[in-house]
Amino acid sequence: MSKGKFDIKVLVLISHFSILIFFCFLSIVVAQNDDEIINVDSSVIVLNATITDVNGKPITGLKQTQFKVFEDGQEQKVDFFEAEKTPFAAVILIDTSGSMEGSVSMARSAAINFLDGLRADDMTAIYNFDSRIALVQDFSNSRDVSEKVFDLKAAGMTILNDAIYKAALELSKRSEKRKAIIVLSDGADTKSGRSADKALKAAIAANSTIYTIDMSSINMGGKDRFQSQAALKNFAEKSGGIFVPAPGGVAMREAFKNIVEELGVQYTLGYQPTNVKKDGKWRAIEIRVAKPNLTIRTRKGYHAAKK
Repeated sequence: MSKGKFDIKVLVLISHFSILIFFCFLSIVVAQNDDEIINVDSSVIVLNATITDVNGKPITGLKQTQFKVFEDGQEQKVDFFEAEKTPFAAVILIDTSGSMEGSVSMARSAAINFLDGLRADDMTAIYNFDSRIALVQDFSNSRDVSEKVFDLKAAGMTILNDAIYKAALELSKRSEKRKAIIVLSDGADTKSGRSADKALKAAIAANSTIYTIDMSSINMGGKDRFQSQAALKNFAEKSGGIFVPAPGGVAMREAFKNIVEELGVQYTLGYQPTNVKKDGKWRAIEIRVAKPNLTIRTRKGYHAAKK
């Protein structure tokens, strides 16, 4: 082998090794305290995308060549692609505020249903929130739920935004590429110290998809319920997740089954943005797939790092 060819092979190996090192440390978060936005100051953007057919069933078997990624309308070169089934990490947030009286037992059942669908290597933690946020069960792949879940009672105010921020902070410490926040709430935030926008930014920075389950009562006033549902929809849609309206019985179990299934078969893509400005501005992201009649869900974009 000539020296020139050997040098090229060495450079290629070094390049591949560098990419692997980057993904090993991708989940490292720059956050000095809980009041700061979670930022990953990196040159590579990672996207988890769910691709479904007209019936809402996940599509598998797509190749990297069928994907195109655009940032602010400009096509980007996909540097990393993964389509295999892989474990995920999730945080379940159970709203136990006073407005959830009568719905806590249903939320508890929903959390148990989610755990029942986990695969061997999937990791899940459970928190409840009202006027404060409390750990119910730390990250585990166990399908057994902590006895603390059965002691949850409805009382206090609602810090939904703070709870989502906390979940994002905990997930940012995880090494799994696919992460999710499962919110069981009536959506009526009444006391958070953080805005919904700040909570959403934190989730996106932690590469977490938010799935929101509407637990609002049909007795909630029309305007209040509409606003609460809009808040839950906003979290889900902008992070690439789904909003599940007024669950119950078979419909709720099916929704959780679908969430677990799609988290396991998402496509993970990474690219180096051509826009390298650190101006803190929003970058809109779009994924296109060279196959008709498919629905593509991923986060809508990200905020660039700021000097």
